[in-house]
Amino acid sequence: MEFLDQLNTTQRAAVTATEGPSLIVAGAGSGKTRVLTYRIAYLLSQGVPAGNILALTFTNKAAREMKERIQKLVGNDARYLWMGTFHSICAKLLRHDAEKLGFTRDFTIYDTSDSKSVIKAICKERGLDEKIYKPTVVLGRISMAKNNLISPSRYGQNRDLLQADREARLYDITTVYALYEARLKAANAMDFDDLLINMLRLMDQHPDVREQLQLMFRYVLVDEYQDTNYVQYILVGRLAAPQDNICVVGDDAQSIYSFRGADIRNILNFRQQYPRAQLFKLERNYRSTRNIVNAANSLIHKNIHQIEKTVFSEKEEGQPLRLNAYMDDRSEANGVAEQIAKAHTRYGYDDIAILYRTNAQSRVFENELRKRNIPYRIYGGTSFYQRKEIKDALGYFRLAVNPRDNEALLRIVGFPGRGIGDTTMKKVSAHAIEHHLPYLEVMRLPEESGLDVAAATKKRLQAFALLMDQLAQLSEETDAYTFAEQTLRTTGVMTALAIDTTPEGIDRAQNVQELLNAIREFVAQRQEEGIDFTPITDFLSEVSLQTDQDENLSDTTERVTLMTVHAAKGLEFPVVFIGGMEENLFPSQFCTKPGEIEEERRLLYVAITRAMERCYLSYARQRFRNGQMAFNSPSRFLNDIDRQYLDLARPAYGLQEQRPSNGLTEHRPATPDRIQTYHPLVNQSVSGSAAVRQPIGRSVSAAVCQQSGLYSPGDRVTHRVFGDGTVVRVYRDEVTENDKIEINFDTQGTKTLLLTHAKLEKI
Repeated sequence: MEFLDQLNTTQRAAVTATEGPSLIVAGAGSGKTRVLTYRIAYLLSQGVPAGNILALTFTNKAAREMKERIQKLVGNDARYLWMGTFHSICAKLLRHDAEKLGFTRDFTIYDTSDSKSVIKAICKERGLDEKIYKPTVVLGRISMAKNNLISPSRYGQNRDLLQADREARLYDITTVYALYEARLKAANAMDFDDLLINMLRLMDQHPDVREQLQLMFRYVLVDEYQDTNYVQYILVGRLAAPQDNICVVGDDAQSIYSFRGADIRNILNFRQQYPRAQLFKLERNYRSTRNIVNAANSLIHKNIHQIEKTVFSEKEEGQPLRLNAYMDDRSEANGVAEQIAKAHTRYGYDDIAILYRTNAQSRVFENELRKRNIPYRIYGGTSFYQRKEIKDALGYFRLAVNPRDNEALLRIVGFPGRGIGDTTMKKVSAHAIEHHLPYLEVMRLPEESGLDVAAATKKRLQAFALLMDQLAQLSEETDAYTFAEQTLRTTGVMTALAIDTTPEGIDRAQNVQELLNAIREFVAQRQEEGIDFTPITDFLSEVSLQTDQDENLSDTTERVTLMTVHAAKGLEFPVVFIGGMEENLFPSQFCTKPGEIEEERRLLYVAITRAMERCYLSYARQRFRNGQMAFNSPSRFLNDIDRQYLDLARPAYGLQEQRPSNGLTEHRPATPDRIQTYHPLVNQSVSGSAAVRQPIGRSVSAAVCQQSGLYSPGDRVTHRVFGDGTVVRVYRDEVTENDKIEINFDTQGTKTLLLTHAKLEKI
């Protein structure tokens, strides 16, 4: 067994201790997959038949990769291993005994889309409001119940669940759940959750089947055990009994999926469940430099609920984590893009990742990367402007300014639902094509055009056409932001998104809000350039150009990776940027309880430990959120990282001064002694009740003045939009590094313009 020589001492001990329960706590970058793979190979080399080994993973990809590695170590015996995801293994086992549960062996497995269709049909039959009983919301509640082994009858007796449903105006969930289960059974179908639940039901109701499976699976191994939910926890325990030759591998510090039902208590309490369990801690990190590992340690040690361990690295010390503070999110994205351009002299684009807490944050990063022609890919998602909810919103804008845009009409007519179905739209499109008319024209005058639909349907078509006519008028009278905000509100898009309170639904609503932020910034930027009125058509043109650039980058193989931190788990990059390190963003504003805050801290731990050589953190002091500018405090987690592992590139306002601990040398950053607050117009250092205020901008250089016409305070100037005015000051904005001129216009008040775009004339 020469392969054992490739392991360190702790890894070897974890691989060879095969009898009885084992908990392998694998720190970030510690070779978890190698240990699990080698343990299975070791069992095979000791004569254990492959058919007696069950290895459960969370992705098919992980199972395939492990099986391939095992085959390289021990040969073709690995082909007979029971290795796969929880769902795939259960589906395979259920095929043998489905009749015992009232199913046939060829039962259908419903995916999420199938399940939503069944739920939608049930709700429609019961006359339930589709805006409240959205299939995603209802399915999420049913799935939550199933993952906690709560049947429809028990659901109807649970006061907490019923109260939560009442608060969400979902009074009929219990009935929908019961009907949904009946429909599945009648269709000889199971959904994903049923595969696990029915496996448990089979073993509980048929002891002979349970005993047969327990004899067959003499060794049970589970990967990523910190991500298991309650059903998986029970299922693993059943299969491993009574020998209890169970080995679970995971890292409590990387438990970040509670929103999917994962329960960190499964790994934290493993040794209470199995008192004779052996504990192995894989603490050597083979991925990252010492500074990155130590910074991550100092952060995660602030959590109360954890298995104590100290991950270490024997790689080079490396650079400390770089922390950058920016004026706003656009400046943050510009700064990150600039640093990526510099890093590209040493690293390939594939070596670089930008991580963020929410999908909506990708938009500003995408914009700045495009400006610099830096290729990128969205991992685990789609480009911001290609996301469905964004394309839906843009579809309304497009149709308002171009009533002949049939593709936009087909996209939006069904969202939000307004009783115009596919059958009706097929008739509209066929009639329009036959008579060479735009779809909207047919909908506007269904009677005159001879459209063959019911009278009620004609009214709904006319109502939609009238709505679009009103939006067309609005687009001519208001600027882009006002038009977009009123359109999304008038059409019911914002209301429809707000009703969906699932993590995915919240994400979609945040993305649409981020679109409004983008439009508002676009209008503001044009105003700075002296353009007083910006129609929505200008923004649509800008977006279409950005989309074209996306397509032009599609054949570039080497790209910067953009993704949420959740999507980054299991990956690694030489250079990692973590943006949006602000309170109410990271940690999320939806996390208020101590346990939720601890998970957010674990999420940042995961983000930092993706970095191999360089890690950059950043936050913006102000950011458009929920339609308005929000002034942000730095994330509390930044204060959890020991200062000796941080390089504060700019004054980090809001960070607390740290005192030396654990015998470490004190490192005083170049920050004030007290916590400082930030205001967009001044840097304010508060001492008692007195405040010293200084403007951010400094006077612009004489050279710049000379190039710009030698404007001085008191000069009279004229502007083609704002008219005549008096120069107040000319200065350099030190945050954005733009030269600006402040002018008090006679009729328009005081405005600040970009000096290079102001197009002024002296009077």
